[in-house]
Amino acid sequence: MTVQNRKIGFIGAGKMGSALMQGIIKAGIVKPENLGASDVYEPFLNELKVQLGINVSTDNAVIARASDILILAVKPQTLGSVLENLKAYITPDKLIISIAAGIPLATYENALPEGTRVVRVMPNIAATVSEAASGISPGKNATPQDLEIALEIFSAVGTAVQVAESLMDAVTGLSGSGPAFIFPVIEAMADGAVLEGMDRKSALTLAAQTVLGAAKMALETGLHPGELKDMVTSPAGTTIQGIHALEKAGIRAAFMNAVIRASERSKELGKK
Repeated sequence: MTVQNRKIGFIGAGKMGSALMQGIIKAGIVKPENLGASDVYEPFLNELKVQLGINVSTDNAVIARASDILILAVKPQTLGSVLENLKAYITPDKLIISIAAGIPLATYENALPEGTRVVRVMPNIAATVSEAASGISPGKNATPQDLEIALEIFSAVGTAVQVAESLMDAVTGLSGSGPAFIFPVIEAMADGAVLEGMDRKSALTLAAQTVLGAAKMALETGLHPGELKDMVTSPAGTTIQGIHALEKAGIRAAFMNAVIRASERSKELGKK
């Protein structure tokens, strides 16, 4: 493996950063002692140290100096000050991977020392359970090995694909924000079953498994979603009645608009 024995440091240990750390350790591609994280919130860092066995510090410079691969997992709004703080510690041998939504590669390449190797990634929160969907785009100075490293890290916590940087905002709107679009669907489906008399725990279990099973069928069969829908939808049956109710409520437009609006917000973040 190209990542094994390399030291990976996270600048930012929030929900996304900690999800990736948990996923990476669970996948076994990096030993906990080769993983480090910095964050302003020391109590949470100490929890991660106990829970995962990683190295922690409230000083970004400590983690930056100790890392071969530096993953920037900070909010887009704070990225400018973080890069200013880090640039003195970014040497030619370090690979920078950013998961900040909306921030173009040029921002990093202009703010950090000339020639810095940068890869932009948009994962999602499902990295916690090793089922993330990640889009990856290498910068102008990134080498083929850098891309391979990024693909290895993010493939270890789910599925990762290389995309043109021009599509990264779409990735953000689709898979980056997507889990939050699906969770209300699971809850709503369970609510429907509860209304029909089912207990909440059983309803949530069946709803979540139904979404998981449908997604697995789409991925493993390679069939168009419309074909899969038709496999379940018999004439004058129960499913077509449900489909009719969804279409009447404008489900397709609602989900399309959610992805489009989230993508637009990603573009807005990149312009600030």
